Amino acid sequence: MDRRTFFKKAGMAGTGVVAASALASPAIAQSMPKITWRCTSSFPKALDTIYGAAETMAEFVKGATDGNFEIQVFAAGEIVPGLQAADAAAAGTVEMAHTASYYYWGKDATYALGTAIPFGLNYRQQNAWLYYGGGNELLNEFYHTEGLHTLPCGNTGAQMGGWFRKEINTVEDLKGLKMRIGGMGGKIIEKLGVVPQQIAGGDIYPALEKGTIDATEWVGPYDDQKLGFNKVAQYYYYPGWWEGGPVLNAMFNKAKWDELPAAYQSVLDAACRAANADMMASYDYKNPAALRQLVADGAQLRPFSQEILEACYNAAMETYDEINASNPTFKKIYDNQLAFKKDAYLWAQLSEYTFDTFMMIQQRAGKL
Repeated sequence: MDRRTFFKKAGMAGTGVVAASALASPAIAQSMPKITWRCTSSFPKALDTIYGAAETMAEFVKGATDGNFEIQVFAAGEIVPGLQAADAAAAGTVEMAHTASYYYWGKDATYALGTAIPFGLNYRQQNAWLYYGGGNELLNEFYHTEGLHTLPCGNTGAQMGGWFRKEINTVEDLKGLKMRIGGMGGKIIEKLGVVPQQIAGGDIYPALEKGTIDATEWVGPYDDQKLGFNKVAQYYYYPGWWEGGPVLNAMFNKAKWDELPAAYQSVLDAACRAANADMMASYDYKNPAALRQLVADGAQLRPFSQEILEACYNAAMETYDEINASNPTFKKIYDNQLAFKKDAYLWAQLSEYTFDTFMMIQQRAGKL
């Protein structure tokens, strides 16, 4: 039974058949008006998983509203360049954007907290903090001052540390390295001598191929294989300490969000939650096979040394102290997230970490 038939029959049931049927259509029209929005993405269509989260969200919205609320998704560059997506939404050029908040941290460091900060939260912890720890409410207090309203709409999980033309064994090896790195990670690794570059996903390969940069990070095996980084850089490092659980953001023009019927706001919230879970599941399914193929094609897997990780962690803590001293909005949200993180890792080390470690031992012993 389609939606219109259901409502029509429901209206005719019981007494007042004529009155109910006469009122049914106008009532539905008022609560489910025809609306078409444009969503500009920060990502190219070729990166089907990260770009696809916006399309997944749009499909759920269209289906839940019987086609009355339609969101048209445009790839990076079709309306505005990828790194201008949030600006376009705030300005009203489009109604919404699908992007990573930390791309805009140069305007205000608080933007970084909406996606990921170095040595921050993992995927599950991000969801817990955003949905139940008041994180999204705190972030929207800030975003509203920027003309935006935001919902989580995707996550890649912990990322890889990127592709390097040469081995990186010590902090000394980082000095002078030109690296494409997103968000606040660039500011932190700059303290160790790296020259950070912020380049949109579709422009990274030519920069690495031409030697404009010496290294790059993006997401993980599935996307990295699609982008072909292994063809121009051999060493593949892990983990991406700057992105333990980066959130992708649906950013709405605040005025347009406020104009939506409450039912449509609820549908968008549910659709973004669905896309959030779907993206992570998709990456978890695709990354293992992609990693095996990358290694078979010659990629050299390398862990960052403990020396490098410790140096980066210390640089991150120093950076947060500096930002907290001058940016009270950042400090308010950072302190809230930090308090949650301390408790979250107390729990995780008993549950997830112990279980996963045991299972990995079985795998290495050939029992899995």
